Amino acid sequence: MVWRIVLFLILNFVALAIGGLFTNAGVNSDWYAELAKAPWTPPGWVFGAAWSTIMICFAFYMAYLWPKESTKKTILWLFILQWCLNISWNPVFFYYQNVVLGLFVITALTNLIGIFLFKYWSDFQLKSILILPYFIWLIIATSLNAYILFYN
Repeated sequence: MVWRIVLFLILNFVALAIGGLFTNAGVNSDWYAELAKAPWTPPGWVFGAAWSTIMICFAFYMAYLWPKESTKKTILWLFILQWCLNISWNPVFFYYQNVVLGLFVITALTNLIGIFLFKYWSDFQLKSILILPYFIWLIIATSLNAYILFYN
């Protein structure tokens, strides 16, 4: 169990680090500074704290899910797709400044995490709380991206 937690922690934080390469420059850019942002946009420090907490919880969730799921291949592909979507939003939104494609990517990621949450709820029940912060945060992040699309 411990090795699975460590493995998923490493994979999750590598994703955050790769995404962060695009996020820091993007947040500090004139393009982003001049965008009309949603009134519910949290302060910058909240993003780092939220993502760190989310990725820790998600690592535990995946470590619990992995041995219980009989279709490990499906779980692996869902995780890889989640990992790729998570990483890709940052360059799409901040580097390429493509708000429309960014909304598509983050909506796909939100739906995918919803699949994790609801598909395995009956097996996990209380342990599903571990993926709930990810799902809630993505709903908020999707709304922030959508606001930027519609008001800019």
